[in-house]
Amino acid sequence: MKPVDKVHAATVFIFLVVSVLCFFFYQQYSAVPSATDWVVGFMEEQRLAEDSNEKPPEALEERPPEALKERPLEALKEEGRGNGPCDLFEGKWVWDESYPLYNSTDCPFIDGGFRCEENGRPDNNYTKWRWQPAHCDMPRFDARGMLERLRGRRVAFVGDSIGRNQWESLLCLLSSAVADKSSIYEVNGSPITKHRGFLSFMFRTFNCTVEYYRAPFLVAQSRPPPRSPGKVRATLRLDFMDWSSSRWRTADVIVFNSGHWWNYEKTLRSGYYFQVGNRVKMEMTMEQAYRKSIETLLDWVGRDVNPRKTLVVLRSYAPIHFRSGDWKKGGSCHKETLPDLEGPPPAEAEHWALRVAGEVISERARRRRRHRPPVEVLNVTQLTARRRDGHASVYNLGPGKAAPLHRQDCSHWCLPGVPDTWNELLHAVFLRWDLKNHHSLTPAGG
Repeated sequence: MKPVDKVHAATVFIFLVVSVLCFFFYQQYSAVPSATDWVVGFMEEQRLAEDSNEKPPEALEERPPEALKERPLEALKEEGRGNGPCDLFEGKWVWDESYPLYNSTDCPFIDGGFRCEENGRPDNNYTKWRWQPAHCDMPRFDARGMLERLRGRRVAFVGDSIGRNQWESLLCLLSSAVADKSSIYEVNGSPITKHRGFLSFMFRTFNCTVEYYRAPFLVAQSRPPPRSPGKVRATLRLDFMDWSSSRWRTADVIVFNSGHWWNYEKTLRSGYYFQVGNRVKMEMTMEQAYRKSIETLLDWVGRDVNPRKTLVVLRSYAPIHFRSGDWKKGGSCHKETLPDLEGPPPAEAEHWALRVAGEVISERARRRRRHRPPVEVLNVTQLTARRRDGHASVYNLGPGKAAPLHRQDCSHWCLPGVPDTWNELLHAVFLRWDLKNHHSLTPAGG
């Protein structure tokens, strides 16, 4: 062979090798998707999954964070490869330098008690952890795209102060895409405070409201019926939704949470007993009462909510992390700076409220012979159980005002922080629901 021919052959060989390598890396890193590609892929994968008998896929490699950020919606494209949708709630926490998704100093909608870094917390590692599902990717929160999809719609959070924690997180996430923060305002001019039972923020440019309703039991609180025992100061009407339900019945997204008030201190010790019909159930246990309240919630959803117009989400119990006592007995969490990354789920992951709600929802779905449950469950309990590092602890009273060590807050969460992940999961659930019910390939304003 002539030297020229050898050079030519070598050049061709190198070109082929480089082409193959480029194709390989393109396949690896183009799998994290664009919005339209994810929508089309999701519809096709859902169709194929119905007839699939393949075993669930092995855990995927973690996607490059920047790719997730730039192409958020297609991140769930892998989910049809197994016998059903990807379980977003099975996975692990991974370190991500691109987090947090906003800074508390840029968000005017955070209660002072959740501004941990501004209140003197010396570390910010708790803001750097991203939730990574085991068998697919969770789309990075797309604030602008979410606002476009929520144009002309209402989002309502209904529950206790942990629900308010999540509500404020969503306000911050969405407002990160709005340059003019003055275009976001409380419709009644009310300040954000834990003493307000109703708050509604309007995103003027998008004609969208994000609302919070305080209803810690979800069911109605009432005066006791006539001839009740003297120790009954008030009752929880287990067969009636909270009195404010008429105000959020027509919202387009309703996020419920309940559980933290279902304890002896907040009910029986305070003189709150359980009522069904006209009778006070003096012997009813906490678990029985909570079960009845979830049944009432599902009855209300089935009777009063249009499932094509309204996405109903039940966010599961978010664990508390007191060590050596509870909030009244010296319990603490201020020294926790890292998540539980290894080993079996912490004890906090097993909470009776999660089990009871799951049983009621599964039974209701079986009874109605529906593949999908009547509400979407945002199962954050296990993943949150590993985040004992994320609580407000002693950094909840304002700058330079550390709380007493014997009165720490190991229930609520720093912002930015863990509730942002709950809203990233809500974002993914909302995208899937919006696609299924409205078949929208792009946001309304996109």
